[in-house]
Amino acid sequence: MKPLFTSLCLASAVLLSTACSQAPAQAQAPTAAQAGEKVIEIKNYMFMEVTVPAGTKVTWINRDEVPHTVVEKNKAFRSAALDTDDKYSHVFDKPGIYEYYCSIHPQMVAKVIVK
Repeated sequence: MKPLFTSLCLASAVLLSTACSQAPAQAQAPTAAQAGEKVIEIKNYMFMEVTVPAGTKVTWINRDEVPHTVVEKNKAFRSAALDTDDKYSHVFDKPGIYEYYCSIHPQMVAKVIVK
């Protein structure tokens, strides 16, 4: 019985030591993938212009009752047709100005500015 108790104590000490040596998740520096998320709601046939840091995930949500698309002017990204409450996301890794529009309603234009 004593060897089993000793083995359990040793295993517990190793687990506790490992757990204590790891930094909590909130204390670690965020990576580019954790940089954040910005939501753009498509409403009343309008997009929203946003400025975000590099590494940000931008998600468009169609709140209109008609389909829309999200198409970057230089074809850097393109969504399928989004029905009501459908979503499309793109991660912006590089700084720049990304002009986009709806291919169904070309008068709908906006920009994502990435710093």
